[in-house]
Amino acid sequence: MGDGAPPLGRALAGFAVLQPALGAMVPKRWAKRAVTRNTIKRQIYVVSSQFSLSLAPRAHVVRLRAAFDRKEFVSATSEVLKAAVRAELLDLFARATATRTRT
Repeated sequence: MGDGAPPLGRALAGFAVLQPALGAMVPKRWAKRAVTRNTIKRQIYVVSSQFSLSLAPRAHVVRLRAAFDRKEFVSATSEVLKAAVRAELLDLFARATATRTRT
């Protein structure tokens, strides 16, 4: 720390976010197969890019909170699964951006 850098705590406190940052959490608990988790994460990033100009400039995390039924979505990368994920994400991001425009 003798190089003139501020202590870590103060550096983080002064951190300014100039654009939205997005993270995706898809736990094994809800999506057992890695290919399914990766497919869901790709959908999260693709849909979020459509809303990037409308999102507030802060860190956003999208977290899968319920399982996708393997009986309904037999293939880990089926178009049906992608469409279901995309529909939920579009609704989620629409609500997130609508909240921002109201405030």
